[in-house]
Amino acid sequence: MRSIPRALLAFFFLLLPLGLAHAQEFSSLEERMSGSEFRAAGLEKLSAEELEALNRWLRTQMGAHGAAGVAAAAPVEPVDTRGLRQGTGFDEDIITSIPGNFRGWSGRGQRIRFANGQVWETVDSTSRLTINVEDPAVRIHSGMLGAWYLSVDGYNTRVRVRRIQ
Repeated sequence: MRSIPRALLAFFFLLLPLGLAHAQEFSSLEERMSGSEFRAAGLEKLSAEELEALNRWLRTQMGAHGAAGVAAAAPVEPVDTRGLRQGTGFDEDIITSIPGNFRGWSGRGQRIRFANGQVWETVDSTSRLTINVEDPAVRIHSGMLGAWYLSVDGYNTRVRVRRIQ
């Protein structure tokens, strides 16, 4: 028997919460899906034995996790990739804070960890800010040609930064 592609299995797990949360008994994929959905998923290419094996596997997964357990799976949070990828336009500002004592920046190569978990590094060798504040609110905003700038609320200076993580 052929192995089932991972993308097809992922598709099934997306369908499970829709119909299985309130199901009393297992219904096969053929019963749950319309003909067009069945063809769009490529299931018509499976032999009768392969389709039965897939339905058997789904039935055991329901038994192991329960229909409510499948439906209660936590939604996947989107990953914030601002600053990590090359964009063609402007991205939204990132508004966060720097936990603890912050003394500013002085030149290139200073890594700053933000409350949101992101780490950025200063890349401007000429910008300086000397302060001594606790938990300052900051804004990271995009500029032209993929540039990003960090500014501390209440201070009229900024530094060019690049995201490390």
